[in-house]
Order: sequence, then structure tokens, then C-alpha cells
Amino acid sequence: MNLSNLFYICFSMKKNLLFLCLCCTFGVFSQEKFSKEISFVTENDLYTSAYDDRYYTNGMFLSFKYLSKEKNETLEKKIFAWEIAHEMYTPNKSITTDLNNHDRPFAGYLYGSFSIDRIYKNNQSFKTTLQAGVIGPNAFSKELQGAIHSLYGFEEAVGWKHQIKNAFGLNFNTHFNKFLAKDKTNHFDISWINSGKLGTVYTNISSGFLARIGFKPLQSLANSIAFNTNINSKNTSFYREIESFIFIKPTLRYAVYDATLQGSFLNKGSEVTSELNPLVFSVAIGFKFTANRFNFGYTLKYNTNKSKGLKFNNGHKYGSINLAYVLK
Repeated sequence: MNLSNLFYICFSMKKNLLFLCLCCTFGVFSQEKFSKEISFVTENDLYTSAYDDRYYTNGMFLSFKYLSKEKNETLEKKIFAWEIAHEMYTPNKSITTDLNNHDRPFAGYLYGSFSIDRIYKNNQSFKTTLQAGVIGPNAFSKELQGAIHSLYGFEEAVGWKHQIKNAFGLNFNTHFNKFLAKDKTNHFDISWINSGKLGTVYTNISSGFLARIGFKPLQSLANSIAFNTNINSKNTSFYREIESFIFIKPTLRYAVYDATLQGSFLNKGSEVTSELNPLVFSVAIGFKFTANRFNFGYTLKYNTNKSKGLKFNNGHKYGSINLAYVLK
């Protein structure tokens, strides 16, 4: 899949979705302050194709965010977040026990995390996250994929007995975002985005850009659903505002270690492993909007191959759907 095809898929989204987005943009909305948010993100290659079921095949992320009451001269706000999440990976065929068809290992990662997002008054943010969990059979990926396949009427995934072995997962992750520029009408802006991961599951660094085109003037980095910074309290200078925009986010990642591919160094008994592809290019294209207390979004994501020897060597694509609800 080349980049031109990716753009074509994104801008060929059904007209009713765009219509819904525009309706919500111009709907009735009052300025209020909400200091908490519950969100759920689901990712699956089924959201881009009814035939794809491989590689990064499913992810689920449930989180609760709330504002700190701390006041600081340099910080606009500080956001705490708790999350429970699950990531699932399979080879190109999950319905075979033939190891020759396992071009990457079956793997699951179940974890909980706590993060602190510091949003500065100069339109920068720095987020730190501590994750703790498990990879392997104890992540219950076999059972979860069995339930999903049963729900959709797919064949049973039978290769999980060869998955990455059980190991403890502990990761420390960081994200740094910096606003760069916008046009005079504030309907277009661009920000620099960076992340780093260090731990027993993932170790990598990435850098890229986030460009937004708004259906109305865009909210700043310190108060936008684009950066998950849209909750406020009496200590912040912002209110919740209507948002509606499309975006593109290209990034380049350099990976040193990935336990879901290579197996964990804490348990080297995995039957099937893969060699890491250190340099990975990815791009995300989508839209996000608010409707009263809800935030909605759909993102089409594409990345070049993360490991060597894959049967499908033109990269991988999947969709991401997010829903959030804010509370006072």
C-alpha cells in the first residue's frame, strides 16, 4: 500500500460521516468546564478491511483522566490518567498451526498504566507514563480473539499455542509535543510530536508532525481533543469548546527492542520469534469532533513493516475509533 492510496482511502470516507461531523460542529454548545474524562479507544484492521486479520490485529484502551488541583506559574494544567489496555498481534494467518505460516509470532500484551501530562503555558506538553503488565498466555489474547471471531462468525484462531511466552512487562514512556505554527485564520496548524519508550516490552524513539485543518478556528495545544488536553477547572483559563477537524500525522520510529516480536529477555523460551525492523515509517489520517459532552474520532493508520520476513511486505493498515465523555 503506497501513500497515495492511503490518502485516497481517507478522503473517500462516506459522506454521512462528514455530514455528522459538520452537524456536530455547528450544534448548540455552551461554554463549561469539565475536569474529568472517561475514554475508550478500539483499534482493529477490520475497521479498514473485512478481509484483513493479521499483525497488529486488535487493541483496546480504557482510561480515566482528571485534573490536578495543583497551581503552577509555568503550567496551564496537569492531567493524571489511569488506563487498562490490551494489544494483540498475530501472523498473516491466525487459523493455521503450520509454523511456516507464522511470519511473526502470536503475542498479547495486557497492562495497566498511570500517566502525568504536564501542559505548559507556552503551548508545549510533556507526558510521562509507567506501564506494568504481562505478555504471553497470561494476557488472555487467545480467549479474547476467540470471542471476537465467534462474534463475527470467523474461523477459530488455532495458532496461539506457539505465542510468545509469559513474561513481566514494565515500561516507562514519554511524549513531548510543541506547537510550531498556524495560519492567520487559525484553520490550519502544525505541531512537533515526539515519544520514547524504555522497558521490558518496547524500547524505541519516534518523531514526527501533527497537522490539523479545522472546520472552525482550532483550539490550542493546551485545550484540544487532538492532544487529550481538553479538560479544565476553575484553575485553568480555558473552557470546553466545539472542535471539528481533520488531521495527518506522519512519524518516523527507530526501535531497539520489541518483546512481542523478539520474545522477552526475561523468558527466552518462545518457540517463534522475528527479527526486528529498526526503522519504521507510519502515517495516521483521520477526523475528530465534539458533540456536547462527547468526543468522537476515526483514524486510518498505516505503518511499514515492523519485522523482517513478513509475507505481506507492503506494510500494515488498521483503523482506530475513539469515544470519550467528560464530567464535571
